Amino acid sequence: MEEQAAANKKNIYFASDFHFGIPDHARSLEREKLFVKWLDEVKDDAAHIFLMGDIFDFWFEYKTVIPKGFARLFGKLAEITDAGIPVSLFSGNHDIWAFDYFEKELGISLQRKPVVMDFSGKKFYLAHGDGLGPGDHGYKFLKKVFECCFCQWLFRWLHPDLGARMALYFSGKSRLSNVAKEGKKETSKGIEDEMLYKYAKETLKSQPDIDYFIFGHRHLPTQIKLNEQTELILLGDWITNFTYAVFDGERLELRRYGV
Repeated sequence: MEEQAAANKKNIYFASDFHFGIPDHARSLEREKLFVKWLDEVKDDAAHIFLMGDIFDFWFEYKTVIPKGFARLFGKLAEITDAGIPVSLFSGNHDIWAFDYFEKELGISLQRKPVVMDFSGKKFYLAHGDGLGPGDHGYKFLKKVFECCFCQWLFRWLHPDLGARMALYFSGKSRLSNVAKEGKKETSKGIEDEMLYKYAKETLKSQPDIDYFIFGHRHLPTQIKLNEQTELILLGDWITNFTYAVFDGERLELRRYGV
């Protein structure tokens, strides 16, 4: 019976950009509960769950301390991996300081770079998406600072209460926090102006056999064809869009939870 149940698990799920922690505890908790409900529903037919980055608006792992909260989320993720369902996390620009907690405590594999994977004969190019594509030189420099081991060592010397308070203060002033408060969806001038669109088109020149590019980072739910074979999927977010993608072994579909 268990072997038959495992064989029926064929769907691969992708979701990104939850930014738990903003705009305040009450509204973050409401979204966390909704996402845990989604996880509970998809786990029954999930062959793999990919969390494509920015689970939290701020995350930093000290040697013996992690940010307070998110008990429901951690419990559900541990339940899923304990059941033998693989969960992969791509570090985003807001959880760039994730280290070994997710793997040791929750059984979640952590990916820091783009990865190409094959599922059912289809080739997937997976990444959070921050720092990819042309331009955005200011952020690319800042990312190198955040990834610097010496800078991480310096930040670790701050007391966790002070370090978290500083980070959450700036989170509360951010554009995303205002988006979460007002419930407004983000807009784009056009997909061809998006850095990730340009990055995918350029990558296809050297890797023309990619079937799906799947990115987080840009909070714009998008599924478009780049050519006859290849599609670009921007996963949206769980702040105002509540979108995710599912691959059933034959086709990939971008969906909105609750709709």
